[in-house]
Amino acid sequence: MLTAIWAQDENGLIGKKNHLPWRLPNDLKFFKETTENNVIVMGRKTFEGMGKRPLPNRQTIVLTSDEKYTASDSVIILHSLEEVLNFSKETEKTVFIAGGAQIYKQFEPYLDELLRTTIEATFTGDAHFPSFDYSKWKLVKTVQGIVDEKNIYPYKFETFIRV
Repeated sequence: MLTAIWAQDENGLIGKKNHLPWRLPNDLKFFKETTENNVIVMGRKTFEGMGKRPLPNRQTIVLTSDEKYTASDSVIILHSLEEVLNFSKETEKTVFIAGGAQIYKQFEPYLDELLRTTIEATFTGDAHFPSFDYSKWKLVKTVQGIVDEKNIYPYKFETFIRV
């Protein structure tokens, strides 16, 4: 299964200089719990924005056109959409597409599920989630997030499946 997972503000903003423009620990916890023991795919810029280190308890794939790109031995470097799609067919684990914007757009036709965290606020940044045709998706679950002293922005977790 191919699933896109991301957080965005009300205007679709997802990043600022290859980092998240907000602090929302509950969303990071959701990301960790959802993707653990599975596979995450991200572009080179997203990977480098995370300190060029793989996340624990997940197989990390970096998708880059740079044929000479290297990372730690535990990271798989792939160079095309087709290579990732073939990998996803060979694993029983869920393959999570985790950014950035170009990677999400590239995988849109192949996704089975979308996991979107919508933060009910606006921020400044330089990367937006690409426009998807939501007529091809059905919202099947919405969970309102808990606002507290560490999670100061209202937010919700949304699950969409392809129709």
